[in-house]
Amino acid sequence: MAEEPSLKLRTARTIKWNLIDKVSSQVLYAVTGWVLANRLSQEDFGLVGTVLIFQAFANIFVDSGFSSALLQRKNPSQLDYSSVLWFNITVATLIYAVLWLAAPLIALTFNDERLVDLSRVMFLAFIINATAIVQTNRLMKQMTVRMIAISNFIGLIVSSVVGIYLALNDFGAWAVVWQTITLATVKSLILWITSRWLPSLAFSFESIKCIIGVGVGVMGSSLLNTLSQKICSIIIGIFTGMRALGYYTQADKWSVMGTASLSQVVTASFLPVLSQFQDDRERFSRAAAKMNRFTAYVTFPAMCMLIAMATPIFHLLFGTKWDASIALFQILLLRGIFTILTSLYNNYIVALGRSSKIIVAELVKDIASIIAIVATLPYMGLSTPDDPTQGLRIMLWGQLAASVITWFVTLKMVSNLTGRGTGRFIVDLVPYLMQGALITIVMLALSNVITGNIPLLCAQFAAAAIIYLGINAILHSTIQHEMLQYIFYRFVKNKKDVKL
Repeated sequence: MAEEPSLKLRTARTIKWNLIDKVSSQVLYAVTGWVLANRLSQEDFGLVGTVLIFQAFANIFVDSGFSSALLQRKNPSQLDYSSVLWFNITVATLIYAVLWLAAPLIALTFNDERLVDLSRVMFLAFIINATAIVQTNRLMKQMTVRMIAISNFIGLIVSSVVGIYLALNDFGAWAVVWQTITLATVKSLILWITSRWLPSLAFSFESIKCIIGVGVGVMGSSLLNTLSQKICSIIIGIFTGMRALGYYTQADKWSVMGTASLSQVVTASFLPVLSQFQDDRERFSRAAAKMNRFTAYVTFPAMCMLIAMATPIFHLLFGTKWDASIALFQILLLRGIFTILTSLYNNYIVALGRSSKIIVAELVKDIASIIAIVATLPYMGLSTPDDPTQGLRIMLWGQLAASVITWFVTLKMVSNLTGRGTGRFIVDLVPYLMQGALITIVMLALSNVITGNIPLLCAQFAAAAIIYLGINAILHSTIQHEMLQYIFYRFVKNKKDVKL
């Protein structure tokens, strides 16, 4: 029992630094994204979006699911970490060589020769990232993620300067490419300099063999998940061209800032804790219940607010240049709610050492996704110069349906594994879902009576915050109480430290 307060405090600190990391990252991404979106064309973003399709798949094979496997493992050894590092770097180098040779074929598939040089440079990023996977993993395992946040922040500042400079000097898509390379390089260097860990000059097949059981399951799940996410980009790029893909890439990029950030906070903060309870089903179930409520408490208002504020945000940042992306952005955010919840449930499965179950859920998602694509593909031709994303919107509604099915299937699996009923999981979500729906209605109503983007955004945010915090205070929300208590405690403690 004596360890519980320490564990709770470490978890709170982990969440705090993960949130600081993600918020600061998204602010810098937003600033850079604003400049790039106003300077680069829809075709430029289409080119970058095409390269990112292949980079996403390459990153999965480079990591091979070992990051999650090491987090799930109770006590990884020096040899385990070293073996995974050398494995990651070797795989990254081999994949880069294959993709370098395949660059002309990529350009031929998407009918644009510019992709040859762009992809060959951009793909260097996943080799650089491979050198920092274990460094990052060790800090996450220790639940000391402060330096991860700092390395991300400094890397984003430096890479943002590079990207903005190149964009302002008309380098087009190359601005994003060199921004990506710079970010990976700076982050990796900082983590190597500050981590005080060096790998052994040794490699153990036994270590890889012990880890690969969980790793293969996670990798398979990630591969299928990425396929379902990127298949839209592939189809849009092949069937509708770079301009339409540019609109989709822009919507996807901005929606991912919210969705992926929340999903990563959940994964990085909760998986190390859950792995400690994998042999105690009762404590695991209690921890899962609290994590369900915390995730719902944060996710529903965040996604609902962004959906309601989408139009004034886009108009404030870009004028009307990217109006065709707004509806896509909103649908992707709605889909993101189920993505975050599914990611949370996947953590439970991985923590219990049953990662092969994730593949089943992903197969269901991919099958549903493919069926939805086949059903909606004929409508891609509905896009017109005046409404270039009409067909894309129909396709994304189909993908949303696939995500809902995946969420439910994963929920049933987690319910069976934890012995906690499906109904209890859903009950954890309902209060926050209803509150999210309420603040969305209020915020959309305000858009009908307030003109001007800045006044509207301020009014919407204030109304949502007052309603949400107020309702949870009236309902005596334990999650909100503990979160505010922790924030207040740290604020008072820091003030005392300053006085001393």
